Amino acid sequence: MRLTILGTGNATVTKRYNTCFCLTNEEGHFLVDAGGGNRILQVLEESRIPLEEIHDIFLTHEHIDHLLGMIWLIRMIGQKINQGKYEGELRIYCHEGLVDTLTTIAGLTIQKKVTKHIGERIRLVPVSSGETRQIIGCPVTFFDIGSTKARQFGFTLTTPEGTKLSCCGDEPYNPCEQQYVEGSDWLMHEAFCLYAQADQFRPYEKHHSTVREACELAQQMQIPNLILYHTEETHGSARRERYCAEGRAYYHGNLYVPEDLETFEI
Repeated sequence: MRLTILGTGNATVTKRYNTCFCLTNEEGHFLVDAGGGNRILQVLEESRIPLEEIHDIFLTHEHIDHLLGMIWLIRMIGQKINQGKYEGELRIYCHEGLVDTLTTIAGLTIQKKVTKHIGERIRLVPVSSGETRQIIGCPVTFFDIGSTKARQFGFTLTTPEGTKLSCCGDEPYNPCEQQYVEGSDWLMHEAFCLYAQADQFRPYEKHHSTVREACELAQQMQIPNLILYHTEETHGSARRERYCAEGRAYYHGNLYVPEDLETFEI
């Protein structure tokens, strides 16, 4: 299983793309979120992930830095369907409340010759908390993260080899997720900023955490691999070094602070 980090930034970044990523194996691609604009097309192209090969997407929640890129994917894949360049169907998984939201935004912004495929070859698939679906040959269990901002889901995926990866969305881990996240080999967790800079960036006001807190969580849960994303970008190329320096004081596993387009073998 290859994990491609398409974007690592929070909602307001300009030098990086908003947080989204793709899991790939011999069965295909599983795209998680799409960022906030048509740059999703660029990062997919640079990652050599053709639109024609994307058939499964998960939208975690309604915020614009996760949702608006999805509108571009609907538009472009719908055009390819019309051109006879896309085989099969596109499945967009999301919680039930997002089905109407996506349908409405697409209907207001995309031509009917494309939106006519919604409900047919472009399927919006509502999932409930605790529901498991088979995606790219792997069981994927979706769960409500208990957000008080906007309803948001995370997921766990288990590879055929038994490796378990969990994604907590873009908010701090909530104890209600324990039954799903516990026993993970990989944890993907947001870290808005360094704990040392919490007064500057005010992550708690935005329902986010810091590097220290994400690392303390992973250490407490004995998760061997931790990926931090959804960060601020003021440190530039020094972000990884500074985040790891703070994080390793609290977490003793494998700590990763990826750049956009970085890949991992899971």
